[in-house]
Amino acid sequence: MPELPEVEVVRRGLEQHVRGRTVAEAVLSGSRVARRHPAGPADLAARVAGARVEQVDRRGKYLWLVLRPPHDDPQALVVHLGMSGQLLVEAPDAPREKHLHATFDFTDAGPQLRFVDQRTFGGLALAELHPDPHGGPTHPHGIPAPVLHIAPDPLDPVFDRAAAVRRMKASSSEVKRVLLDQRVVSGIGNIYADEALWRAGVHGRRPASALTRPALGRLLDHATDVMREALGQGGTSFDALYVNVNGASGYFDRSLDAYGRTGRPCRRCGTPIVREEFMNRSSHSCPRCQVRPRSPRP
Repeated sequence: MPELPEVEVVRRGLEQHVRGRTVAEAVLSGSRVARRHPAGPADLAARVAGARVEQVDRRGKYLWLVLRPPHDDPQALVVHLGMSGQLLVEAPDAPREKHLHATFDFTDAGPQLRFVDQRTFGGLALAELHPDPHGGPTHPHGIPAPVLHIAPDPLDPVFDRAAAVRRMKASSSEVKRVLLDQRVVSGIGNIYADEALWRAGVHGRRPASALTRPALGRLLDHATDVMREALGQGGTSFDALYVNVNGASGYFDRSLDAYGRTGRPCRRCGTPIVREEFMNRSSHSCPRCQVRPRSPRP
């Protein structure tokens, strides 16, 4: 699933190509793309027609377009990218992608916005906007209802590092599990959690409560740094499923120190990186730099 840097790259592309334009027509193929919109795809398409794209917003890994209908309050078109969702800006007469599920044409007859999803885990939904519970100027139109429970991410001006550290310290769960909890801190997924833990020299299975507050703060700082670096390189692309709105891949995968480097030497000590199963996904770490905690005796 795309993480904060990849979603922010897409957001910036949409900001450049879609913001300020008015939707002329939306066409959704099948019901699955709108399964999170209870009224169905026809209702969604009818409600976005004529709406102006006021803003393109993000919190953590969640992305939405603020749409203002002609005679109504703004609403959010929440985009769930899932594992393989792509938002592409292309000429209306460009060849249609095999897994194209939605198109948005605009009144200026300019480039078309397309939603492509190979695995169909993603989708689109309209949601009401509510005041941001965390305040700040980042989201002047508010936050969509499905995103209200999500904590600010480390790149958000309203991110409270000290509060995030307190929430982490209060948890007895494994520290990687806490990093992945979007209610504690958002935007961090499997890739950047592994990278932050490697930089901090901490094994992901250590209980968060066993780490000191300064150590947890440094871990968050490493997560922030690695996501900023990834954002500067267009995100991380391991295959063609993650691309920006122009179809280009990011190349931060060349700079990864832990994730996806199973069997390759640790850049710090030379010990081969190991892969372990974790929460139905993979964890990558250096067994020397990141000593695994001992299992408690029965």
